Amino acid sequence: VQLQASGGGLVQAGGSLRLSCAASGSIFGINRMAWYRQAPGKQRELVARITNAGTTNYADFVRSRFTISRDNTKNTVYLQMNSLKPEDTAVYYCNVITLTSREYWGQGTLVTVSS
Repeated sequence: VQLQASGGGLVQAGGSLRLSCAASGSIFGINRMAWYRQAPGKQRELVARITNAGTTNYADFVRSRFTISRDNTKNTVYLQMNSLKPEDTAVYYCNVITLTSREYWGQGTLVTVSS
């Protein structure tokens, strides 16, 4: 299984970006899809997650600014990020847990928010 993330880049504070992550390979069903991020010198942290039933959870620091969604027909998860802040600067990783409880990570996409 491979996860290909895209959509990162440089944006000014207050701007928006949309991240995408497509899963491919021998997938026999995806349960949970999620986005994590890791800023320089900090631990990786959960940003948002979505189950195959569409239930979502968000970290407090992105609630009401970010929206996670998924397209099950394309095995793709999205993260719409609005009102970006400099403290949102990090490498963003997509994460997938399959119905057989196997976990996969994407390669990460860098988001840089300038003040």
